[in-house]
Amino acid sequence: MVERRGRLLGIEVKATARPSHRDARHLRDFLGEYGKSAHGGLLLHTGHATEWLADGVLSVPWWRVL
Repeated sequence: MVERRGRLLGIEVKATARPSHRDARHLRDFLGEYGKSAHGGLLLHTGHATEWLADGVLSVPWWRVL
């Protein structure tokens, strides 16, 4: 989790090249628990695609972020 100016970003890393909606379940729980304090969720993975897995949860290859 990263906090900036009172807003939270949940981050999770998965050792998969093709994350699914199921892989975002903990980030969806995070967003539900923290409500308006949560800015979103970021799921880092080993693949190449960038896509929305759920409302507020973006999956991105780890190498695009680091």
